[in-house]
Amino acid sequence: MVNLVNLESVSKSYGVRPLLDAVSLGVSAGERIGVVGLNGGGKTTLLEVLAGVAEPDGGRVSHARDLRMAVVTQRTELPADSTVRNAVLDPHGFTAEHEWAADARVRSVLSGLGMTRLGLDTPVANFSGGERRRVALAAALVRDLDLLVLDEPTNHLDVEGVHWLAEHLLERRCALVIVTHDRWFLDTVCNRTWEVVQGRVEQYEGGYADWIFARAERARIAQQAEEKRQNLARKELAWLQRGAKARTSKPRYRMEAAEALISDVPPPRDTVELVAFAKRRLGKTVLELEDVDLRIAERVLLDDVTWRIGPGDRIGLVGVNGSGKTTLLKLLAGEREPDAGRRVAGKTVRLAHLTQELHDLPGQWRVLEAIEDVAERVTLGKYELSASQLGERFGFGKGRQWTPVEDLSGGERRRLQLARLLMAEPNVLVLDEPTNDLDIDTLQQLEDLLDTWPGTLVVVSHDRYLVERVCDSVHALFGDGRLTHLPGGIDEYLRRRHSLLSAAEGSVGKQATDAAQPRGLSGAEEHAARKELARCERQLDKLAEREKALHEKLAEAATAPERLAELNAELLALHQEKDEVETRWMELADQLG
Repeated sequence: MVNLVNLESVSKSYGVRPLLDAVSLGVSAGERIGVVGLNGGGKTTLLEVLAGVAEPDGGRVSHARDLRMAVVTQRTELPADSTVRNAVLDPHGFTAEHEWAADARVRSVLSGLGMTRLGLDTPVANFSGGERRRVALAAALVRDLDLLVLDEPTNHLDVEGVHWLAEHLLERRCALVIVTHDRWFLDTVCNRTWEVVQGRVEQYEGGYADWIFARAERARIAQQAEEKRQNLARKELAWLQRGAKARTSKPRYRMEAAEALISDVPPPRDTVELVAFAKRRLGKTVLELEDVDLRIAERVLLDDVTWRIGPGDRIGLVGVNGSGKTTLLKLLAGEREPDAGRRVAGKTVRLAHLTQELHDLPGQWRVLEAIEDVAERVTLGKYELSASQLGERFGFGKGRQWTPVEDLSGGERRRLQLARLLMAEPNVLVLDEPTNDLDIDTLQQLEDLLDTWPGTLVVVSHDRYLVERVCDSVHALFGDGRLTHLPGGIDEYLRRRHSLLSAAEGSVGKQATDAAQPRGLSGAEEHAARKELARCERQLDKLAEREKALHEKLAEAATAPERLAELNAELLALHQEKDEVETRWMELADQLG
């Protein structure tokens, strides 16, 4: 196997703090390496030294002759006066549209990263930081490469964009070194994992699941010294083993070892117990939207939508960037009014809303003071924690808790924001991209808290792993004015988006033919369509009655776990049937004009 990059006894420090301490490793052709570790632990530094962007303090970095490499880090800058076309297409000599349109890879990159939606002749100076990062990523992906080095490329992509990027990288033959906290992405794309820890780089075969197994094994061997880390790693492994069976492949002996490690680990959460407790805390009414219209300028986000969120519901909300997810969360949180209809909140609701914006706190406050400003102790499910203990859960060790707020990084301020939110003991949580700027260890701590948190939860996140882990149902905004329940979760969302995009592309090609040869339904066809439409309407009425009856039965069966499981399965099947009937009704209505 051809060796592309070698690091020999490389060291790198900032001030007196060593981030890399005599590190030796290499990258071979075809390897796809995921780099993980705590925030501030040296992941970006490792990438920059490996790529030659930064010089090491000691040791040697060597690259293969004529190495074709592209690097996109958080510090990558684009010329201020350039357009998307200048940055992505011009370096490759694509001066006319037919030239780049004939290249399948370029077409795929421009479409997959939304460059055509941004506009090829739009100046990059008009873009947000996230949009500039996507342009820089597109400029790297259109090239023929031996090695691609990426730092957090998924941060500014939606679920669909992350899925596209994973498929694109799997199809390419070039080597890859990537820093990301997206665990689904790590497990899907990477065949090796590097963990940067205390100046060293620990190397593992496989993706996220295999790395978690190795961490759990290491924790078992050093049980006393690593007791807290062991419990988290074993619980995370339990989730992986009980999740999708195709998550990873490993030898049988390793599967047996993993099963032995998790034999006494309880399920991540007892859904029946949590729902029953949530009902006692919240009552029957939590949040309801009745006949709501919601708009941004002239764009319709919701059109006459009714949505009832009950006690103990754990909902993931997905949609492309710009589909209105954040606006909908603000409506749920009572921070904006609907354009029509009404929002109803239960009398006992104590709602906490995590926004994407960081709220300013007095800079002279210490971290612990900022947490204790909300409360000194908190009960979160089965945990009773002091402010200091909750701070530790979010990565603020005993020494770090006395750091002034003004000295915290953006990621640390995000963690502090989450800690303050939970110290208020809310019973309804509305979270907008909670994983931004959180490393994997902090994400595990957050999920561990949410596993036993007995309240109602609505989460917007591009982190597919988090949504699948902490949510029981998924709803989507497809831009049609509706809120669509997806029994099949993220996989169903991606299938529907693919179908919508295929249909849109097909309709563009058919427009000229349809205009030249207009054709309406024949008399017999129109009669049959109206008859089927009426049948669909009657069926929807019956399904609505069945749904109402099921909700009443669910309330009565709150203390009967087996009966509750049966009713939940029946409700899931009913929702799926209702979605199919509604889809057919809309098709018929379109045919009839």
